[in-house]
Amino acid sequence: MIAYKEIGLVNTRTMLEKAAKGGYAIPAYNFNNMEQLQAIIQACVETQSPVILQVSSGARKYANQTLLR
Repeated sequence: MIAYKEIGLVNTRTMLEKAAKGGYAIPAYNFNNMEQLQAIIQACVETQSPVILQVSSGARKYANQTLLR
């Protein structure tokens, strides 16, 4: 399993500025469960791609706070 500390968290502004300078897009994925999140992260690690993770208000209401952290 991949720990977020291994791949790093960055400020969105910094990430988007780098993408603009590099001429590439950054996908933003909305996930609803842990399996989807794991698949998104695994694919981004394998392709060394940045990503923005989104959680809908419905998913936030459904999930417990520990999972979201």
